[in-house]
Amino acid sequence: MNATSTAITRRACMGMMLGALVGCRSSAIARVASGPEIAITIDDFNVNAETPHLDADSRNAAILASLRAARLQAAAFVAGKWVDNPEGQQRLALWSEAGHVVANHSYSHWNYPRVDFEAFSADLLRAEAVIAHHPTFSKWFRFPYLKEGATVEQRDRMRAFLKAQGYRMGYVTVDASDWAIDARLRKRLAENPMAPLDNYRNFYVEHIWERTQFYDGLARQVLNRPVRHTLLIHHNLLNALFLSDVLQMYAQRGWRVIDAQAAFQDPVFASEPDVLPAGESIIWALAKESGKHTGVLRYPAEDEAYERGRMDELGL
Repeated sequence: MNATSTAITRRACMGMMLGALVGCRSSAIARVASGPEIAITIDDFNVNAETPHLDADSRNAAILASLRAARLQAAAFVAGKWVDNPEGQQRLALWSEAGHVVANHSYSHWNYPRVDFEAFSADLLRAEAVIAHHPTFSKWFRFPYLKEGATVEQRDRMRAFLKAQGYRMGYVTVDASDWAIDARLRKRLAENPMAPLDNYRNFYVEHIWERTQFYDGLARQVLNRPVRHTLLIHHNLLNALFLSDVLQMYAQRGWRVIDAQAAFQDPVFASEPDVLPAGESIIWALAKESGKHTGVLRYPAEDEAYERGRMDELGL
């Protein structure tokens, strides 16, 4: 090989290395630029309930419309008792038709620590029989109230049962109390159908943001990395009215809302924290297991009591 050829070869190699380096940096920049990520997961699915302001069909349609406008596919963790009727099945079918994951939240929505294993496991399978025919059904399970067991035997027996049935855990990373705000909202509208709603919207959006910041910060401390988050909210009037505001808030603050299927690929969802009582956000449980964050962990992790003072102050 002559000097000219050698020089050309060296320049080509340098170019390749430089291109690879730039490519790596570009990928890193793209990851940073995309921002933190979160998916929407919705629990319970009392789709037939009548509420002030919106009837059942309108409420269901409004939540679906917010997700459709954002081009998102959520995960619907369905308590079978709410959809074990023709109307409920029709309303849930709209979710599956739109591509949202349909997943198991038990049939009776029992608090597992208060129910024996045999009854609870049978109840879980009863729910599956009600929802499994929907095309987007996936074997993901989420415990009602996020309570996974009060004893080692209760916790581990259910974990083994779920694995034997082919289920994955549909853990929450960002827990919140939208249900408590929804209760206040419905009470106010029942008293005064023309009541202004701006303060409910504003409080709700900021509540979700505050809890998101808390759990994201905790995740980074415990795992030393960001996670693909899953937000827990409920199929209720509050989200029929204001889910679009929550989605807009995330976009404005640099977060990317992603499909639930993508979020649940994060390795954090394969974790099995060794804590008692078992449950809460998976981030909360991992923080408790570490023994390093006891000063910031409250129990239960989320509850109406924590938001009551501020809601009272605002007249909500």
